[in-house]
Amino acid sequence: MLKTNTKAPNFKLPSTSKDDYSLKDSIGNYVVIYFYPKDDTPGCTIETNDFNKLLSKFKKLECEVYGISKDNLKSHDKFRDKYKIKFDLLADEELTVLKKYKVWGKKKFMGTRVYGCS
Repeated sequence: MLKTNTKAPNFKLPSTSKDDYSLKDSIGNYVVIYFYPKDDTPGCTIETNDFNKLLSKFKKLECEVYGISKDNLKSHDKFRDKYKIKFDLLADEELTVLKKYKVWGKKKFMGTRVYGCS
């Protein structure tokens, strides 16, 4: 993960809005970017639904919310439709942003070493 008070690296990714999203587009705005390993898995679904439930509170603070995973847009669209997610999900299939933000790497899951978000 990035260190506190570190400038967030810019990126540009495909979005469920059908337009590419660049962090530069949000300069001057508050933004929450959260990373998750995979669409429609138990923990990721809970996290996404929590952001969705709180979205109106974020909007009142003029804060945008974006979720990023390695899934493609087709998977994101299905996930978004299934849970009626009201914010954009970004596809990082090449793991570029996940690695740039230092959230992708080896981790231990059920006693096995796997790659995923930390």
